[in-house]
Amino acid sequence: MKTRNTIITKSYHFSCGEMIFGDFEGHLCLCDWVDGRRRSMIDYRLQRMLNALYVEGDSDVIETARQQLNEFFDGKRRDFDIPLLLVGTDFQKKVWEELMKIPYGKSVTYGEIAQHLGDPKLVRVVANATALNALNIIVPCHRVIGSDGSLTGYGGGLRRKSYLLDLEQGL
Repeated sequence: MKTRNTIITKSYHFSCGEMIFGDFEGHLCLCDWVDGRRRSMIDYRLQRMLNALYVEGDSDVIETARQQLNEFFDGKRRDFDIPLLLVGTDFQKKVWEELMKIPYGKSVTYGEIAQHLGDPKLVRVVANATALNALNIIVPCHRVIGSDGSLTGYGGGLRRKSYLLDLEQGL
């Protein structure tokens, strides 16, 4: 039987809630709301695809992520400089890479992302991939809105999504 790998995890409290971080071999693979809607699905995917178990601890990557998120919440950081590991299907990774191209303070629709990926009919699949993002804020899924400009689903809840968008607008 193959030995299981380890994902080092640690939780921190921020101004708008508690987040859990995960480090896999020096790369941040998890930055999610502890009470997020897709929490168990994301945990299952990470552990299965990385053949890993969660072990609580600390690491340089987790500490860097915590510091950079504190700076983000204080309005002092717009971009993140953390080694990331995107864990998902090839399509999910393409969607998450598109999310990372959305500038701070801007928002796009699911349809616009689908168009960037070459097929405007992929709106629902894009929305599903966005919902399964394991790296909230760092991979800024909160910047994706409905085609009518409304705030649509967010794993951390619409209250947090609104908070993050307002933070980026300087409100």
